Amino acid sequence: MDLSATARVATPGTLWSIGHSNLTIERFIALLRVHAIAVLADVRTAPYSRHWPQFNREDLAHSLKDAGITYIFLGRELGGKPEDGALRGPHGLPDYDAIAATPLYQVGLARLMDLGAHGRTAFMCSEGDPARCHRERLVARGLRAAGWQVHHILGDGDIQGEVQASLW
Repeated sequence: MDLSATARVATPGTLWSIGHSNLTIERFIALLRVHAIAVLADVRTAPYSRHWPQFNREDLAHSLKDAGITYIFLGRELGGKPEDGALRGPHGLPDYDAIAATPLYQVGLARLMDLGAHGRTAFMCSEGDPARCHRERLVARGLRAAGWQVHHILGDGDIQGEVQASLW
């Protein structure tokens, strides 16, 4: 898929991001509703949690469906924990520049932009603080480069724009 052709179709607009952190599913859905999110794209590489099972892929999809929110899994394309060692730096941390250069990432980013062009869309991960998450460091950075605005929904309901990424 040619990203430039898809990006031309998906006129830049606004996308939102959110991290589930330790929220209850009720609070998480309430935050999505407050911000009128109709589609949630899950960008977790492994969409499962031992500590927060309400955010396991199938459970989350079911809860969102009951709330009238569409669930899309894009963790394979936009996840921040690649299995491929070539996409990791010398200390084993993800190399976001290398990930962003892959065709799979480009396809995922184009799909996210297309979703955003057709409805109010958020992308999610588990980390509550966007400065510490690949939502900002990888996905939001790619979206901004394509002309999109990204707003991070915080656990208290506030919105944060571009964040200064913290060091690991």
